[in-house]
Amino acid sequence: MQKFGTFLSGMIMPNIAAFIAWGFITALFIEKGPFPVGGIGGFGLDSAGAPNTGLVGPMIRFMLPLLIAAQGGRMVYGIRGSVVAVVATMGVIVSTEQPMFLGALIMAPLAAWVMKQLDKLWDGKIKPGFEMLVNNFSAGIAAALLAVAGFFAFGPVISGISKGLGNGVNWLVAHSILPLASIIIEPAKVLFLNNAINHGVLTPLGVQQSADTGKSILFLLEANPGPGLGVLLAYSLFGRGMARSTAPGAIIIHFFGGIHEIYFPYVLMKPILLLGTIAGGMVGIGTLVVFGAGLRAPAAPGSIIAVLAETASGSYVGVILSVLLAAATSFLICSVLLKLDRNKGGDLAGATAEMEAMKGTRSSVAGYLTPEEEAVQDELDAAGVAHHGSGVRKPIHSIVFACDAGMGSSAMGASVLRNKIKKAGFGDVDVKNVAIANLTDDVDLIVTHQDLTPRARTMSPSAQHVSVDNFMNSPQYDAIVEQLKTTNAEGASSTR
Repeated sequence: MQKFGTFLSGMIMPNIAAFIAWGFITALFIEKGPFPVGGIGGFGLDSAGAPNTGLVGPMIRFMLPLLIAAQGGRMVYGIRGSVVAVVATMGVIVSTEQPMFLGALIMAPLAAWVMKQLDKLWDGKIKPGFEMLVNNFSAGIAAALLAVAGFFAFGPVISGISKGLGNGVNWLVAHSILPLASIIIEPAKVLFLNNAINHGVLTPLGVQQSADTGKSILFLLEANPGPGLGVLLAYSLFGRGMARSTAPGAIIIHFFGGIHEIYFPYVLMKPILLLGTIAGGMVGIGTLVVFGAGLRAPAAPGSIIAVLAETASGSYVGVILSVLLAAATSFLICSVLLKLDRNKGGDLAGATAEMEAMKGTRSSVAGYLTPEEEAVQDELDAAGVAHHGSGVRKPIHSIVFACDAGMGSSAMGASVLRNKIKKAGFGDVDVKNVAIANLTDDVDLIVTHQDLTPRARTMSPSAQHVSVDNFMNSPQYDAIVEQLKTTNAEGASSTR
C-alpha cells in the first residue's frame, strides 16, 4: 500500500505547482474574483457572441489531467510511455464533462504499461533500418486504440466512480459525519499512507469540488498542521529527555516547513497519542464544516504558509480556527496522556528507526531527531561502508540528488550540499534534485539514499554514486566537498 501511495503521489506531486497556479488564476479572474476577466475566468461572451471558455475551464479539464498522465506514463515507460499515456487519457477526458483526474491516474500508467508490453513482443526482431518506422507506427496505433477504448469503455466507468466518490463526500458533509474521516487519516499519516489518501483520493476530488464551488474542504483533511503541532507542543512542555529537547525545533520544521513526518516518531514512541491527533483532526474538520470553509487548491507542503496562501476568499476565519482548535485539542489530550504515562522517557531513536522501517527509506529529517547517530555514521564512513563510487570524473560539474518524488528529501539534501559547495568556493558546480525515475547518464555525481543506490546505478552507470542514510545532515557532504578540492582545484582557485 505504501508503494502504491508513493506511485500515486509521484504522478501528482511534481505537478502541484500547476494546481496552485490554477487556484490563483481561479481566485483572481473568475466573475466573483477581485479582477474579473471574462477571457480568463470563463464568463460572459466572446467577440463572436459565443460563451467564453476562458482559461480556468480548459486548465482543469485538459491541462491538469494531461500533466498527471504525462508524469504517470513517464514513470512507467519513459518518454515513449508518456506520449502514449497522454493520447490515451485524452480519450477519457473528452468522454465526459467532468475533470478526469481519477481517469488520468488509472489510464495513464495502464496505457504506458500496454506500450511497454507491446514493445517486448518485437524487441530484437526488427530489421536494421526499420526501427523508427516500427517504433513510431506501433506507438501511434496503440495510442489511438487506447484513446478510443478510453472514450467508450474507461471514460463512463471512471466518471461513474468519480461521481460516486463525490456523492459519498457530499453525503458525509450533509450528515455532519465527515470529521470521522480523521479516524482513518491520522493513523494513516504516521504509517506513511498519507500520500495514497491525500494525493490519490482527496486531491482529485477536491479539485473537482473546487471547480464547482471555488473551494474544497478536502484539501485540508490531511494537510492540516494542527494535530501534529499539538503533539509537539505537548512534548515541549511535558516530554522527557531527547523528545523534549528536540520538540521545539521540530515545531518549526512541521508548522512552517510543512514536513509533517517530523512528528511521526513522537507518536510512534507513544501510540496512545493517536487519540490526541484523531480528536484534533476531528475538531479541525468539524470547524471547517461549521464555517463552510475550504482551500482553492492543494496546500503542498502542509505548511501554515501554504494553507493560508490557498485559503479561499471568505474562508480565512474558518481555516485559521480549524488549525488552532485542532492544535489545541491535540495538545490538551496529548498533554494529559504524557502526564499520566508512567514511562516518562521513551525511545525517540527507536521510534525514528521504526518510522523509517515503515517508510522504507531514511527520513529526510531523521538526523535532526537522532543527532547522536552521526558519530556512528562517521565510523562507517571511515570504514568505507556508506560511500560507493563507480569511478570519479575530473572535474565534477553536475551533482544530482535523487529520491522517489524528487521533491522532499532530495530537495533538502541538495540545498544543504549546495550551500556547503558555495562556501567552499566551487561556484561552477551545479547541484539539483530530481525524481529517481528521471535520472539520466550524463551526470557526474549522484547522491541517493542507500536503499535507492542500486536502482540509480542501473539508470546512470557512468556516474559516481554516493549513498547516504540521512539527507538532512550527512557527513558524506563534507567528503564530497573535500573531493572537489582535489578534482576541481583549478576551478576553486579561480572563484575565490
